[in-house]
Amino acid sequence: MAREIWHAALDEPCPYLADLGATTDYRMLTEVTPDEHEQMIVRGWRRFGMQYFRPRCAHCRECVSLRVPVAGFRPTKSQRRAWRKCGPLRVEMGPPQADERRVSLFHAWHANRERTRGWRPTTMSVREYALTFCTPNVCAREMAYFDGGRLVAIGLVDVTPKALSSIYFFYHPEVSACSLGVASVLFEIEWARRMGCTHLYLGYRVSDCPSTAYKSQYEPHELLKGRPDMGEEPIWVGP
Repeated sequence: MAREIWHAALDEPCPYLADLGATTDYRMLTEVTPDEHEQMIVRGWRRFGMQYFRPRCAHCRECVSLRVPVAGFRPTKSQRRAWRKCGPLRVEMGPPQADERRVSLFHAWHANRERTRGWRPTTMSVREYALTFCTPNVCAREMAYFDGGRLVAIGLVDVTPKALSSIYFFYHPEVSACSLGVASVLFEIEWARRMGCTHLYLGYRVSDCPSTAYKSQYEPHELLKGRPDMGEEPIWVGP
C-alpha cells in the first residue's frame, strides 16, 4: 500500500505557457502498488521519480490529460512513414538502467536542445541519471531502442494492469531524420497491445504549446474532464 512522505501545492512558473504562473499538486509516495498507480494515472496524475504531480491552477484548465485507446488507434500516413523509417530498430523492454552509454546518449540529445531551444547546459553524471530516471518503482520500465548494436534512444514508461503511461523520451540527434519521436508513440502503442493494456497515457495536452499539442495527432484519443478526486469516478470523453 502506498506511503505518502510529502504533499504540497506549489506556485511556480508555467512550464507550458510563457509569462503565466501555475499551481501544481505534488505528492511524494513510496511503496505504490500497480493498481494504486493506475488509479492515479486515470485521474490525471503523472509520475517522475518518487513525485506524483497534477496541475491545480485556479483560473486555467489548459492542461488536459490525454490518452489513446490502443485497440482503436489508426495511424495517419505520416505516422506510418515514421514507423517504416524506424522499422529496422530493435526495442527491448526492461527495468530502467543507469550507465555511461545511457548518460552519453542523454548528453548528445540535451546538447542539441541547448543549441536549438536554448536549454541550460547539463552536467548529468551516471549517479544523477540513476537518481533522476531509475528511482525504484514497481511500474517503471525502460524501452531501449537499438540500431544494430548501437543504443539510439530511450523511452521511460510506467506499466500498470490496464495502462501504459509515457514519461520521458530522448534520442540521438543523428537519428532525428527517422522521426523517432513520432514513431516512439507507435512503438508504445504496440507494446501496450502486447501487454493487454487498454490505453496509452501521453500526459498533458496544452493546445497553445507546440511541445504538447502534437499529442492530439494520435487518433482516436480521449480527454479527461476536470480533476477528479481519488474517490470520484474519472470521466474520459472524445475531443
